Amino acid sequence: MNAPIALVLFDMEGVLSHYDRAERVARLAAISGRTPDAVRDAIWTSGLEGRVDAGQIGDDDYLRELSALLAYPVSREDWLTARHASITPNLDVIALAASVAQHRRIAVLTNNCRMLAENIGYLNPPVARLFGPDVYASGSFGAAKPTAQTYLRCLEQLGVPAAETLFVDDTQANVNGAIDAGLQGYLFVSAAELRDEFKQRDLI
Repeated sequence: MNAPIALVLFDMEGVLSHYDRAERVARLAAISGRTPDAVRDAIWTSGLEGRVDAGQIGDDDYLRELSALLAYPVSREDWLTARHASITPNLDVIALAASVAQHRRIAVLTNNCRMLAENIGYLNPPVARLFGPDVYASGSFGAAKPTAQTYLRCLEQLGVPAAETLFVDDTQANVNGAIDAGLQGYLFVSAAELRDEFKQRDLI
C-alpha cells in the first residue's frame, strides 16, 4: 500500500512546459552565425549537454566549451535567449499544480544545468511564481535522471521522504528511475489524465 503523498515533484519540460528544441537551435544558430546542424552537434552530439545536466562540469565550463565548439563566444545572455525561446508554459498543468499546492508541497526536478534553475523567473515566469525557490536542476546534484542520486539528493534538500513523494515525468525511464529510488511515480501524458490521477489520489 502506498504511503500518503506529502510532496508532488514535477518534471518541467514536457510537463509544466512545452519544449521546442528546434526553436532553441534556431535562435542559437542566428546568434552565433553557425548552421542548425553545427549547433545540434555542439550541444547534443558532443555529449556536452548531458555532462552539464549531470553536474560533471559547471555552467562556466559549459559555456566555454560550447563557445569553442561553435567558434563563437556564447554568453549567458545568448544561452538564456535561446532557452527562453524554447519554453512555453503549460498553463493547464501549472493550474493543477496550484491546486495540489493548496494541500501538499510541490517542487520541480528537471534535467538541466544550474543556469536554468537560477534564471527560472525569466525562462518560465508562471513556474517561478508558483514554485518559488523549489525549482531544482539535476546539475546541482552530480547526476541526471534517471539516476537515483538525482531524486534522493533533491528530496534531502526538501526534507521529504521518498516514499511520500509522487514524481511526475513525461519520460518512462525517469519515472522508472524514481520508483527504483523509492518514490511513487506517474507517467505524464496529458493534463486531463493527470487531473484524473490527482483526483484518484485525493490530491485535488
